Amino acid sequence: MTNDDWHLECFKAYDVRGQVPGQLDEAMAELIGRAYAKLVRPATVAVGRDIRLTSPALQAALVRGLIGAGVDVVDIGQVGTEQVYFATFAWGLDGGIMITASHNPRDYNGMKFTRSEARPISADTGLKEIESMVATAMGRRPGADPLADLAPARVGTTVARDVYPEYVDHLLTYVEADRLKPLKVVVNAGNGGAGAVLDRLEGRLPLRFVKLNHEPDGSFPHGVPNPLLPENRAVTTEAVIREGADLGVAWDGDFDRCFFFDETGDFVEGYYLVGLLAQRALQRHPGGKIVHDPRLVWNTLEVVAAAGGVAVESKSGHAFIKERMRAEDAVYGGEMSAHHYFREFAYADSGMIPWLQIVQVMSETGRSLADMVRERKTRFPVSGEINRVIADPPGALARLKETYGPAALTVDETDGFSFENAEWRCNVRMSNTEPVVRMNLETRGDELLLRRKTKEILDFLERNG
Repeated sequence: MTNDDWHLECFKAYDVRGQVPGQLDEAMAELIGRAYAKLVRPATVAVGRDIRLTSPALQAALVRGLIGAGVDVVDIGQVGTEQVYFATFAWGLDGGIMITASHNPRDYNGMKFTRSEARPISADTGLKEIESMVATAMGRRPGADPLADLAPARVGTTVARDVYPEYVDHLLTYVEADRLKPLKVVVNAGNGGAGAVLDRLEGRLPLRFVKLNHEPDGSFPHGVPNPLLPENRAVTTEAVIREGADLGVAWDGDFDRCFFFDETGDFVEGYYLVGLLAQRALQRHPGGKIVHDPRLVWNTLEVVAAAGGVAVESKSGHAFIKERMRAEDAVYGGEMSAHHYFREFAYADSGMIPWLQIVQVMSETGRSLADMVRERKTRFPVSGEINRVIADPPGALARLKETYGPAALTVDETDGFSFENAEWRCNVRMSNTEPVVRMNLETRGDELLLRRKTKEILDFLERNG
């Protein structure tokens, strides 16, 4: 047996995610609970689950593992990922675990882990150790069972607690409800978990909601909620146009990401939202630091500088962004993939805070979302993130570096390979969660150059991958 033979398919860079029951089942979930307990040594942990049909059974198995290791569990029920974060930091717990597979296909499920203060556990900060313990306990890795010696003085307890009231109260601290205009907002929960939060916000805001796919349904009758896919956007676009709405918002299944549609129904790239939310954060915290990912940067750098802030680049991925935000005490962090992070939210990401803040800005300025991003889209047009499945991603990136690196004004390997020329810039990186390469390209106001260079780089990757 080689050193790599024991790796478990469902363990990824940031979380656990795999097909149920082939790659993740209840027996493994119980072992994961025990391994988490041994790694973190928590007294009390929050556990929540998304709307997937397999989530209740996986949660029950995970809890068995935790309480069997002497951990007390606060069961917050069917929630979004950010509500586990909230419960962990707001209630002063020692950690949190969310049962979710986010936007993956319906036969998938998984888990996201935190320590106290909602600090994420990733491959670099303990997830590999959990994987090793579970693999050994399953007999997939040689060695004595590291979980066999867990002999707690007492079996843990489980108590149910409703997180919604305090969580919704916290969300409302990010807006001034009495200054909001009665905007009409199309809200597409995608049959995920967002609808339960929207229902509780509805009576406390002057907004008029047009609800799409609102009821949680783990069978996903309208498809798996992933608005990042162009084919999933039409229903929101059509509703915005049909209803004459001021704004459209759609969420993924565990609603840690939200996606925006302007009043014409056009999808607004998350890149431009990073700029808008950075401006908002710097109005509240003048001179603050803004953390951003390296995929698309020119717009963010210009906006942050103009607003008097300090831009800080970080490797993509929630674990890296959160770590850098804490190190810098940044007021806001944003990724073009629609993850938005807030200092007041324990530096964690939220899919609810962003749209509330955009509604606040629209109400205060009287400007539409299309108006707010029009100039930025013209100054820095983008390709959008384009994914390609190729046979040899490392080889393709190496050849890309050899070909384009020498002539570039700057190169950066913070995350994948970024290279910058006078009028265009490109980032190509391997996904941490899927077997694809991801390409993002931007230009300085040149749509024709954007189309030409996008085709050129994609053709290069396919020829050399």
